[in-house]
Parts: sequence; structure tokens; C-alpha cells
Amino acid sequence: MLISIVAPCYNEEDVLERFHEEVQKIADELLPLGHDMEFVYVDDGSRDRTLAVLESLSVRDSRVRYVSFSRNFGKEAALLAGLRHASGDSIVVMDADLQHPPELIKRMVRLRAQGYDQVIAKRTRTGDHFTRTLTARLYYRLINRMVDVELVDGVGDFRLLSRRVVDAIVNLTEYNRFSKGLFAWVGFPSTTFEYENATREAGSSSWSFRSLLNYGLDGLLSFNNRPLRAALWLGMGLLLCAGLYTAWIVGAALVNGVQTPGYVTIITAVTALAGVQMVMLGVIGEYTGRIYYEVKGRPHFLVKATNVERTKDLIP
Repeated sequence: MLISIVAPCYNEEDVLERFHEEVQKIADELLPLGHDMEFVYVDDGSRDRTLAVLESLSVRDSRVRYVSFSRNFGKEAALLAGLRHASGDSIVVMDADLQHPPELIKRMVRLRAQGYDQVIAKRTRTGDHFTRTLTARLYYRLINRMVDVELVDGVGDFRLLSRRVVDAIVNLTEYNRFSKGLFAWVGFPSTTFEYENATREAGSSSWSFRSLLNYGLDGLLSFNNRPLRAALWLGMGLLLCAGLYTAWIVGAALVNGVQTPGYVTIITAVTALAGVQMVMLGVIGEYTGRIYYEVKGRPHFLVKATNVERTKDLIP
């Protein structure tokens, strides 16, 4: 059985050599068991020497396949490119910064042999800051009340996928991709095991608070229309409150006579309603913007250099 290692890379020149050494060791250990391995690296428009390192690796190891984007298209595009170029019977998706321990690949392969199409590694939050752990738990509790699939705290892209799962994922042509949700959406028999979180071997994470926030919003909006339904219910609730308040004002005027209304109440009500309207317009705008990108039908990525066959996303 051929196993493909798919590793998106962004500014990983300091750790790529070490990462490849580690996965090579796993490949050597699996070879006597009848498992061959290929390595599919996707350079997501890195600004350092990541591409040069990949070219060097491909010269020294014929199992290395690399794809380099014309610019930074994001991890979702890099992940899609890796899955498209992987030819293995099973595909392991992992980061190239060694936060995903390569030795767990052997455990994934054993579980795959038991018939699971997805073998998912769930990291514990040991060592994470308390506020980050609390924020993550609150986020997943909220999002699982809203989205149409179940997202599990600690579960990311690190997993082994069968060929039929990969084919299903690649055939989903939507432009706005949220892979964590897509993996859950396609289904198929799955199993999960836990592992302790590891630190980066070198470099720094490209995930800022802003990018994590945007990623969380993508997850919220990609698999449901409940925010739009919430806007409808909120509008109806505000309309009901306005009707009750109007009835109360008219009744008070009939009983006690007309009194001068308070300007503070008026300003507060107008400001609050304007804020609610802007939030609802923002929600509608997010969905409209996604439709806009889908309709244009642009490719998910463009390739400037590769040692594998050309794809439809490659500039001729």
C-alpha cells in the first residue's frame, strides 16, 4: 500500500530538513510491512528558502513531490493542492513544523488496517494557556449548536484518510473551504485517538489572533445559515418589543396625559437598533461575499513550480 504524506509549508526552511528526516525514518520502518511512501510538499508562497529546500530534497529523494504556489493562497488551498497531487492508497495530512509527531503515522496505519477511512489525531491542550483553552471550549460549544456537522475540540488537519475520502474531498469544488468541516461532512467510518501537544521545532507560527478569529468565523458560516435565521428572529423580536412599547406609551398618555419623553431613552434606543442593523448587514454581507467568490469560479491556487504533472490550476 502506498502512503502519501501531505505537508503544507509556509516559511518552513528552518525545519523542513529535520521534518523530512523524521518521516523518512517512519517510511523505512513501514517498508518491511508492505507500505511504501511518497512525500507531497506544498509551498504556500513562502518568502524564505522553502522552495529551494524542497528542490534539494527532491534531488536527494525521488519520493519527494513538491508544488509551489505563485503567491500565498492560504492553508486551505495548500491542503487541497496536496490532496490533488497525492496518489497514495492512504493519505496522511500533517504540518511540517513537527507539531504533529511523525511517529504517530505508524499508529494511524494500524488503525487504518482495521477498516477505518479516517484516523483522526486529537491533541490534548496540555501546556496551553488557560485563556486559550477556555476560549476554544466556548467556541466549540457555541459552533456545535449552530453548524450542521460536529466539530471536535483539539481535532485539526492531522489525520489519515483513505483514497475514497480524499476523492470525495477533492470533488467538493467550493471556493470557500473549511477542511475541518469538510472532513466531518463527508463522513465514512472514523476513529480518534489523543496525543500530547508538541512545540514547534523552529520558526514562529503564522497564525495570529486575527487569523484565528477569521478562521473561526469561516467555520461558523461555512456549514449553516442559522445566523441569517437568527437575524429574522431578532428582527421579529424587536418588532414585537416596539409594538409593546408603543402600546405602553399610548396607554400612559391616555391615563396620565402627554409627558415630555426622555432624550436619553431615544438616543439609546436609536443607537442600539442601528448597531443591531449593522451587525445583521454584516452577516448578510458575509454570505453575499461568499456567493460572489463562488460565482466568479476562480481557481483555488496557481502553481509557479512543481516536479509533478500539471493541473488545471497551473499557469501554462
